[in-house]
Amino acid sequence: MKNNIFKFVFFLMISGTMMANVSLPNIFGDNMVLQRNSEVKIWGWANPKEEIKLVSGWNNQEYKVVANNQDQWELHIKTPEAGGPYTISIKGYNEVILKNILIGEVWVCAGQSNMEMSASWGIDNGEEEMKNAANPNIRFFTVPKLTATTPQNNLLGNWTESTPETMKNFSAIGYFFAKRLREDLKNVPIGLISSNWGGTPAEIWMPEEVVQNDSLLLENARKLNEQEYGPRQPGRAYNAMIYPFIGFKIAGTLWYQGESNVGSLVYDKTLSALISSWRRAWQDEFPFYFVQIAPYKTGSHNFSNVTVRNSQRKVLSEVPRTEMVLTSDISDTIDIHPKNKKSVGIRLANLALAETYKVNSNLVKGPLFKDIKIEKNKVVVFFDYADGLYFKNKTSNQFELAGADENFYPAEASIKNNEVILNSKKVPNPAEVRFAWGNTIQPDLFNKANLPASCFITE
Repeated sequence: MKNNIFKFVFFLMISGTMMANVSLPNIFGDNMVLQRNSEVKIWGWANPKEEIKLVSGWNNQEYKVVANNQDQWELHIKTPEAGGPYTISIKGYNEVILKNILIGEVWVCAGQSNMEMSASWGIDNGEEEMKNAANPNIRFFTVPKLTATTPQNNLLGNWTESTPETMKNFSAIGYFFAKRLREDLKNVPIGLISSNWGGTPAEIWMPEEVVQNDSLLLENARKLNEQEYGPRQPGRAYNAMIYPFIGFKIAGTLWYQGESNVGSLVYDKTLSALISSWRRAWQDEFPFYFVQIAPYKTGSHNFSNVTVRNSQRKVLSEVPRTEMVLTSDISDTIDIHPKNKKSVGIRLANLALAETYKVNSNLVKGPLFKDIKIEKNKVVVFFDYADGLYFKNKTSNQFELAGADENFYPAEASIKNNEVILNSKKVPNPAEVRFAWGNTIQPDLFNKANLPASCFITE
């Protein structure tokens, strides 16, 4: 860690001496991918009042701007349909030429260790996947792990092509997501920006003032300080690992985090605040697709993990343009780092292909709790995405009913017309329902796409 800080300080010193020349943040460099069919922002530094000329290689159009008194400049340039490679020339008193630029789809992959987890960690079939990872149309940018007390204007790192060597240490979920996207988007290049840190809570990934100005979030964040693994202070990763590339045009964000917030009763509010803060910063309501954490034995409290999973489900109705994939059927309850990362990446890509790109009309979401109807001593449970609803083991013991006293008892469950009908002799006047309500319960309700339903509790 000390070595990282030393490198960063040295880098800032060096970049300070270069400010007189035209220079760019490292997020702009050889091998990068720019978002297609968009107006993208490119920015950097130069002498005050220095005229900057940018020429885009796809149409040789020239853009001009004059650096301001703070040595800063920015340009908005139009990008074409997918293609490349191109060069971009940026000229002031000196000239910077960016080479091997592709135009395609750019996604941010963020969160904690399950998003960070790479083939080198020992994912399923990792060795074979690495061997076949050479693909010049998939590009990676890895953001280094750093914290800062104030927002930073640059970060270390560079864009690389996907090769067995670079894929080996990159987010496996991100890689499989890109690979699946390319199957249906044909030859559209994919650029991935990976910014994640194992063991980190969501609060460090959003602006500090968002937490400070919300009493609910602040109270919850204070509880994190009691834990010592990794950075816990609000805003610290955001300042160093997200802020420096805000404004770099993206198609959307993939998020896999929550294990470090297990125990929180307000994770839906926390994640909602994070999503809103990023969209505000980008001035873009980009899609935000996230992974529900896996069922896992967490501490002595039987409901600390399932509560976070339920909170993640609630975000779907609280925040627009969000989608969630489940991992309960492709993980086990004793490994906090499930090794089947390929299926997770593919499920995220299937969501994007259906929702963002509109090229996939297949059922890509698991059954999602919608509502209940109480009929005397019976309860009918309605789900969205319920086509072909079935129990994995023909019957289910994962539904529970409670009366007004909120004491839950196991319910008998049956499926009729893609609805679940419940009753329990111990609950003659049912009022509430919960499903798969336990840290290690892997939901047994699926739809015809063989995707599992999320845990839930009625409120």
